[in-house]
Amino acid sequence: MTQIASQVASPFRVMIGHGAQRKEDKEKAKSNSWMFAYRLLGERLTFFLPLFKDLDNNMRKAKMRISFKAYVSLTVLVTSVVFASALLTTFLLTLLVFRLSPVISVMLSVGISLFASAATTIGFYAYPVYRADALKRKLDDELPFTTGYMAILAATGVQPDRIFYALAELKTSLATSIEAKEIVRNIKLFGFDMISALEEASENTPSKHFKELLEGFISTVHSGGNLAGYLREKSRQYMRLKRIKLRKFSNTLSMLSEFYVTMLIVGPLLFIIMFSVMAMLGGSDFGLLNPALMLNIITYIAIPTGSLVFLIILDAISPKW
Repeated sequence: MTQIASQVASPFRVMIGHGAQRKEDKEKAKSNSWMFAYRLLGERLTFFLPLFKDLDNNMRKAKMRISFKAYVSLTVLVTSVVFASALLTTFLLTLLVFRLSPVISVMLSVGISLFASAATTIGFYAYPVYRADALKRKLDDELPFTTGYMAILAATGVQPDRIFYALAELKTSLATSIEAKEIVRNIKLFGFDMISALEEASENTPSKHFKELLEGFISTVHSGGNLAGYLREKSRQYMRLKRIKLRKFSNTLSMLSEFYVTMLIVGPLLFIIMFSVMAMLGGSDFGLLNPALMLNIITYIAIPTGSLVFLIILDAISPKW
């Protein structure tokens, strides 16, 4: 039986090993790209770093494991490559394929290249903001439960610093555990005392509610107050806020459902019926957009794109807990 079980389990071990290896290879590739960009441009960009001050703050709040200088170097390097590639590709296409004049080809190439490089820079700048916002929403969703867990630990006599050790060691993937691991790392690795580590975490967290919790935690420890009572009260407060958010989400969801039915079910259906009748009756064309082409655009482009946008919006506003 043991031999059979090992034979059955071996393919799964191989699959898990391959998955872990792929993840490790991806992380290695990312680190290599950041290191290459930093070695190539890091020292040359020192003068421009103050222009990216907000980016540095967002990276710290997003808990990104990359140096600020390396990220700026990678941004500049990728933007330069995108600009050069778009410039060359667009110039060759407009000149050789579309047979445009050299002057128009150069103007179009420069314009499209500038747009592509600007979009790339904005993408690099927005990525930490997106990650920080995602972490903030997770923290806010978890706070009613994590504060209750912290209150239980405090009521049983666990020391304040050990409360964050317990949060950091949770097996469940929680945003609060990420913040707790930062605090534990600062205490164990960098020699911070507990108060300094909590102050550092309160400055770098993207959630104002978690920042408020840490500041109250520090004040309670300093004054020798009832830490368990403070955490219980914060848990009740965050639970009330969560109920309010859920009511608002319910109202928003009903509004979005009406929008979805109107814009992505009834609206396209009316247009499909209208253009189908026009195509059967030989209706007049709208320039290049004849009824048959517009039916294809609505069916294969407009409806899937609208549904995808709706799903993204729904995922962005949905509570995780």
